[in-house]
Amino acid sequence: MRHRFTRRETFALAAGGAMLAAPAVHASAEVTLRLHQFLPETSFVPAQILNPWIAAVEEASGGRIKVEHYPSMQLGGKPTDLVDQVADGVVDIIWTLPGYTPGRFPRTEVMELPFMVANAEAASAALWDLAQSDMMETDFRDVHLLGTWVHGPGVIHANKPVRAIADFKGLKLRGPSRVTTKLLEHFGATAVGMPVPAVPEALSRGTIDGALLPWEVSASLKIGELVHNHTEFAGPSIYTACFILAMNKERYGALDNDLKAAIDGVSGAAFSAQAGRLQQAEDIPSRQKAVDLGNTIITIPAEETPTWKEASQPVIDAWVAEMDGKGIPGGELLEKAHTLIEKYSA
Repeated sequence: MRHRFTRRETFALAAGGAMLAAPAVHASAEVTLRLHQFLPETSFVPAQILNPWIAAVEEASGGRIKVEHYPSMQLGGKPTDLVDQVADGVVDIIWTLPGYTPGRFPRTEVMELPFMVANAEAASAALWDLAQSDMMETDFRDVHLLGTWVHGPGVIHANKPVRAIADFKGLKLRGPSRVTTKLLEHFGATAVGMPVPAVPEALSRGTIDGALLPWEVSASLKIGELVHNHTEFAGPSIYTACFILAMNKERYGALDNDLKAAIDGVSGAAFSAQAGRLQQAEDIPSRQKAVDLGNTIITIPAEETPTWKEASQPVIDAWVAEMDGKGIPGGELLEKAHTLIEKYSA
């Protein structure tokens, strides 16, 4: 069995590798980079993935880089503005979902298609490889990509039980991405797109009946106190969403080579896979909070997944056709994604 590194071990190893790879440090003015993102700093990803990454960058650079972390959109704007903010140099680094800017990152949507992901670590490693082979000069041409990963299997949190596809009819459900909203509509729900921070208020006001979210973030948003039914899947899940950690290209390009090496050494493939694994691991305690509240947990057994996937196939086929129409080989990309996920799941 492969050794699973702890978060501390992984970032320490990455930082050490960066320092070994970097040239001799010479005197230089300190570089301050501003990282902007949409969740409170106490939420899981900011606290347990972004902050350790920041510490690793600062350590690998010998203290020559300082990363200032601005959570909860403290530098202004909406979560949907983050990609433009980093591309335009308003901020230096952002963490966000490509799905918040529909159409801008079409190739990343392959990982958000229904019933693609059961293992976030494997899918995140696959996504990084796909980004390197198919997206650096296209989807990510305006940024320097530091990491990209997916969360664990998505869950349907709703004010009534969802046990079958027919139960979607009439529900107003938050969807995290363009692909997921199309799936919800295909199943008969009214899909409502909104960033994660807006979900609790929308639920409490009755603007939506539920939301598709991973277990991991549901606890910090207190979703289990707002709705009391949660539908999960024993096998590959109904959806997942992609994340990116990205830097302004010009800001990165202006750094000394050793500082670039310090950043790149704690980013990339290993960081992306680790981020996916950590995020899925947090599903366990967050799910337990819903159990402790006495909520209804509905688990769709693995043997029923083919029925759900078959019902979802028109959405997958439509996505492939849409990509083909844009000159993007959708079928080839989907096949690559499946092959890479299988490779990293072995």
